[in-house]
Amino acid sequence: MNVRLHDSTAQTLIAILTMHDEHRLFRGNLFNFIDLIRTGKEMGAKVFVVTAKDIKLGNPKVKSFVYNAETKAWTQKLLPLPHVIYNRIPSRKDELLPEVQQTIQACMKHKNIHLFNPSFFNKWTLFEWLSKAKTTKKFIPATRKFFHLQELESMLRQYSLVYLKPARGKAGKGIMKIDFANSNFGLLYRLHIQHMKKSRISLHRTIYELGQKLQQHIGLEEYIVQQGIHLAKFNNRAFDLRVLVQKNAKGVWSLTGIGARVAGSLSITTHVPRGGSIDEPEKLLKLAFGQEAAKQIMRRVRLSAYAIARQIEKASKNTMGEMSLDLGIDTSGQIWFFEANSRPMKFDEPEIRKKSLERIIQYSEYLKQSRKKK
Repeated sequence: MNVRLHDSTAQTLIAILTMHDEHRLFRGNLFNFIDLIRTGKEMGAKVFVVTAKDIKLGNPKVKSFVYNAETKAWTQKLLPLPHVIYNRIPSRKDELLPEVQQTIQACMKHKNIHLFNPSFFNKWTLFEWLSKAKTTKKFIPATRKFFHLQELESMLRQYSLVYLKPARGKAGKGIMKIDFANSNFGLLYRLHIQHMKKSRISLHRTIYELGQKLQQHIGLEEYIVQQGIHLAKFNNRAFDLRVLVQKNAKGVWSLTGIGARVAGSLSITTHVPRGGSIDEPEKLLKLAFGQEAAKQIMRRVRLSAYAIARQIEKASKNTMGEMSLDLGIDTSGQIWFFEANSRPMKFDEPEIRKKSLERIIQYSEYLKQSRKKK
């Protein structure tokens, strides 16, 4: 049952911010937008779509896209400026455009508009933020910026397994794994490169030979090198947890749901687009650690998710409303932080999905009612 929001003043206006498109109305996941528009209607809020190009804060109205569920059609209307902007700019490339940055900054400064989650996260920045706080540094694997092969070799000698990850990566794209393989020539460097739903493996006799191969794939992109964690497994496949935390109707962090992702048989990550599959966290943890230990781990996962979300928001100095976290559990039951996403992808678990949509509306209502700090 949906909770209808009570508002003594006007209906809350929530704009989903995206990019215009030359070939269709606008960019982004239209099904997600429609789901949020429907949820808003059920809860008494008006949700519509605006593009960064169309927001002109000097005008009292903004060109908006409205969805009609009966005709299944989008129409354009001039609507009043929204109370809240839900930022769904689709990519980092879009977000970094000067005109988009200008729009986001202007909305954040506007006295009557609340915009939350103003930017994508950078992996390196996240690890810096979380490593500095007592509450979160215990969750952080050893992580460095990838500059030199000597540094990579040093970490390999120390941990025997490392991951290379693009600092601005998404959904497992560009991730590489390096470990050692025994051969007649002694220890070889073994490189696993994620490709679609499989990983390609190559063997290299020297760190310099490995470096040449890496350079072909990395180019000028910024990468981090990270201590490899030996994750708990199910049917000999590693799994990790996806945690969704969102602000609730009182404006405080709340756990929306926890899902589990199991790595594909030929994949080095658990991401579903890379061959991973969805499962139940309680079941996997129970099979890996036993019932009592699984309960304790789930409790610690919840507490760690709150601590991480609070620290990221505090360090970013921005208003955050939601984030998804990738957390790993190693074979000893320790929790590790791998990634946070400020534009969470849709959770396929129906309960989490439904609650996540409601939370966005509830938090938007809270923002509208709260006075904006000058």
